[in-house]
Amino acid sequence: MGLLRLLVLAMLASKPGVTGGAEAVGNASEGLLEFSVGKFRYFELNRPFPEDAILRHISSNVSFLIFQIHSQYQNTTISFSKTLLPNTSGTGTDKGLVFILRPEQSMCTLYLQTLDAEPVQNMAIPLSYSERDPIPGGCNLEFDLDIDPNIYLEYNFFETTIKFAPANLGYARGTNPPPCDIGMERDSRWRLLYDVYQYFLPENDLTEEGLLKHLQRMAEVPQVKANAIKVVTLTANDKTTVSFSSLRGQGVIYNVVVRDPFLNTSAAYVPAHTYACSFAAVEGNCSSLGRVSTKVFFTLFALLGLFICFFGHRFWKTELFFIGFIFMGLFFYILITRLTLIKYDGNLKIFHDDGVFWVTFSCIAVLIPVVFMGCLRILNILTCGLIGSYSVVLAFDSYLYTSLSHITLNVLKRALNMDFHRAFTNVPFQTNDFIILAVWGMLAVSGITLQIRRERGRPFFPPHPYKLWKRERERRVTNILDPSYHIPPLRERLYGRIAQIKELFQKEQPAGERTPLLL
Repeated sequence: MGLLRLLVLAMLASKPGVTGGAEAVGNASEGLLEFSVGKFRYFELNRPFPEDAILRHISSNVSFLIFQIHSQYQNTTISFSKTLLPNTSGTGTDKGLVFILRPEQSMCTLYLQTLDAEPVQNMAIPLSYSERDPIPGGCNLEFDLDIDPNIYLEYNFFETTIKFAPANLGYARGTNPPPCDIGMERDSRWRLLYDVYQYFLPENDLTEEGLLKHLQRMAEVPQVKANAIKVVTLTANDKTTVSFSSLRGQGVIYNVVVRDPFLNTSAAYVPAHTYACSFAAVEGNCSSLGRVSTKVFFTLFALLGLFICFFGHRFWKTELFFIGFIFMGLFFYILITRLTLIKYDGNLKIFHDDGVFWVTFSCIAVLIPVVFMGCLRILNILTCGLIGSYSVVLAFDSYLYTSLSHITLNVLKRALNMDFHRAFTNVPFQTNDFIILAVWGMLAVSGITLQIRRERGRPFFPPHPYKLWKRERERRVTNILDPSYHIPPLRERLYGRIAQIKELFQKEQPAGERTPLLL
């Protein structure tokens, strides 16, 4: 009897013209995954055993459903039918389907499977919406699904980009959907607004349980508004693409809430997450951030930075080498990367323009030395304390993620990548960052205080080498009692040295006296 019901469900689901699955009658059979509207469910999928899922007791005032499924990094396939087609199924870590309900329909079925060799832990939830709510992805013209509520995410070293399909106005069961591209009046989809949200997972939390738990806060509209950060609001005339700065090893969840300001209704897309790294990579995966050589370099760099922080002003040449190494290293890294095309700021819109950003950056960089022009020793000590102690922050980042490293990293990305100007550069500021910020401040204040107290009463800077040489030369000229006064000039000393070398090649004269014979 159970097998017979499964066959009936499959036949109904595969009928043409039935959008969003089939209506099922009766109780669910054994082996089906049962879901309830608005309730999360955890389950495991295995490669040889695809699962049939069923959703029952759908209210009559529900116009459409969004069924979404999530996993950490292993792909899962969700489909309207057992036959996988591009326009009826989706595969990924965060995928969803829209079920447009027919009149009197109170039950839906769908099919779940994975092609991964290992078992996949999943979490899924069906969400219901009324005819007044906008339909996420209802005017899709770019992706495969007819109605696509998914957020498509891509990332590289520099930026993470999300894309989504435009939404459409909601409509009642059994009626035709509003046209997408006919007219731009108030009663069309062009009145819709899109709020893009960003949610940060706890730093250094790469666990599957943590991700699935926090995804529950980004699935429904009220939770999204309460927990996430609204980054930008797009209109229907804007391009449905948003870029963010990539945070390697930091879990981030993105979602889009589409609003109908005329009806004061809203709906959420299917949230998407990323760590800007790969869990499956053999080298440089999410669990092992940075190479051993990188960690060794930044550790040694931090030790030199600590020396500069506490003793940089007195050891003038060492400080010059340290600061010069930083600037020349950054300059050549940017130059080589730009020439060879190697791929590895604030969120104000005005700074998305490269000209405005770099002019502002340069003015701030020049303004601080101008302010301290009257007290150069204090300026140099402040530079030693701040930059030397910041090298410790960079060393921490090579072992443990911290958003403080993005103070310099975002500027470097801006210089290397032509498209980074469009990226939003939000970063989390959590417990690790407060601790590291306290360490940075403590080191900087200690180094600055120590150097100011030690340099009290001493000359502002070590004397210039040229001035030392000139002063020594005048002293030798005026002081005849100085033994160095009797040192021959450089030219005579060179001639004398050459004469000594010539004597080495002359034949040795025989011993004894040689006199001419007397006749």
